[in-house]
Amino acid sequence: MIYLVAFAFIAILASLGSALFFMLKDGADDKRKTSNMARALAFRVGFSILLFVCILIAWKLGYIQPTGIPAGK
Repeated sequence: MIYLVAFAFIAILASLGSALFFMLKDGADDKRKTSNMARALAFRVGFSILLFVCILIAWKLGYIQPTGIPAGK
């Protein structure tokens, strides 16, 4: 589970980095603008949702246990 979460965070950061790169470079030097930045941000949103769903599934299957305030109190 730790590896899955670490991979998801790395994928999210890589997607943000590529979106920054495309934001700075697209449209420069009289080139036509592309939709690469929007695609990279869409992947980031997808990775974030996938990470959230995986954490919920792992909790439901008992792979991870919540800590802190007990539920219902």
